[in-house]
Amino acid sequence: MHTEQLMRAVRVHQYGGPEQLKLERIERPEPREGEVLLRVHAAGVNPLDWKIRQGLMKEYMPRTLPYIPGIEVSGVVEAVGPGVPSDLLGQAVFGGAEKGTYAEYITVSAAALARKPQKVSFAEAATIKGGAMVAWRALFEHGQLAAGQRILIQGAAGGVGLLAVQLAKWKGAQVIATTSAANLDFVRSLGADQVVDYTTTPIAQAVKDVDIVLDAVGGETLLSSLDALRAGGTLISLAGPPPLEKAAERRVRAMFSRGESATPLAVLLETLTRLVDEGKLKVVVGKTFALDDVQQAHVLCQNGHGRGRIVLLVAE
Repeated sequence: MHTEQLMRAVRVHQYGGPEQLKLERIERPEPREGEVLLRVHAAGVNPLDWKIRQGLMKEYMPRTLPYIPGIEVSGVVEAVGPGVPSDLLGQAVFGGAEKGTYAEYITVSAAALARKPQKVSFAEAATIKGGAMVAWRALFEHGQLAAGQRILIQGAAGGVGLLAVQLAKWKGAQVIATTSAANLDFVRSLGADQVVDYTTTPIAQAVKDVDIVLDAVGGETLLSSLDALRAGGTLISLAGPPPLEKAAERRVRAMFSRGESATPLAVLLETLTRLVDEGKLKVVVGKTFALDDVQQAHVLCQNGHGRGRIVLLVAE
């Protein structure tokens, strides 16, 4: 095996803590039918990544060990497989990859990628797909959010929350958002109509009779979300199963939003690209790490980090 055929990649050989993330040299993959070989520039570090690594998702999302983590990516198309137009070569793209993105090169279905928005960096582009897809599915497919409705978004400065605020405003909703004191101005800059500091103000005192609550926090915050809803309203949880019995007592609908979007991925990615290029959707990078520091990135992600998505910078 020649050196030029090797690449650096992070692999997990057994479920466990961040120490299970091993940076190794492995053989570079070759694109198959319908795939491209992507030179990875940046990979998003999604909370789902550490939950899979920890073994918490093995019943729902099993992995064949060893596996490469990561579901969000941006980069440049280095080669194309059979059935893929050659004009994709050299294109800057973003999207998702089931085979893992924490590597210098990955193979990915051409259908899972879209042109990188011109106005964003590779690091910013790597944060779009995961958070925006989750927000889109929750707001528009599960919540059926419509113009004029009032929505409360809990955890509005996080990787999903900040995109949910902007997408809800784009739809014409009235947006109330919760965050910490350090992020109040930031969340206002995203377009929220009302921002509540959850560390000083109980949400039940500040917000009443909203149509929809989108909760990306869980725990006690999820329970408090019920108090903010009107009768007949909808609670959408991203952090875990909601309290269905308590929701029924209060005559509200509650659901756990997960799984794939009903919107075709190519259509969704193209829509997101257009919104970013038109300045209607701003993406925010949190802290960045080199591939060598992937364990530190997971520690920060697992402990909560505040604003935006953590990103691994793979190609400088």
